[in-house]
Amino acid sequence: MHMNPIVSIVDDDESVRVATSSLVRSLGWTARQYASAEEFLGCGDIDGVACIISDIQMPGISGLEMYRRLLETGIDVPVIFISAFASELVHRQALEIGALCVLSKPVDAAAVSRHLEAVKAGGAGTER
Repeated sequence: MHMNPIVSIVDDDESVRVATSSLVRSLGWTARQYASAEEFLGCGDIDGVACIISDIQMPGISGLEMYRRLLETGIDVPVIFISAFASELVHRQALEIGALCVLSKPVDAAAVSRHLEAVKAGGAGTER
């Protein structure tokens, strides 16, 4: 794991991106912010990413579709999904494709910390 592991934060809501970025940095991680799944997928700098925190429902490509595309290209980065309106079906779909968890907005800082620590320790298991 890198000395300052990178978390990519993907959310169309700027206030959520900024708040999540502040939380991630306070936990000792480097945070990169992206306003859309398209922006993240097109950044060309996914290799150093240790974890993704992504909204599920965004204009254009959803967080779930973004993660499916990464997996299809062989990129298997742990992902924490966040959502204000995740239905049980969407929650289940996220876990089925390999998400660590689906957290409700506003995000619980302790839950994010716990999952990032699991990623850092290499024991990132999914929450089912």
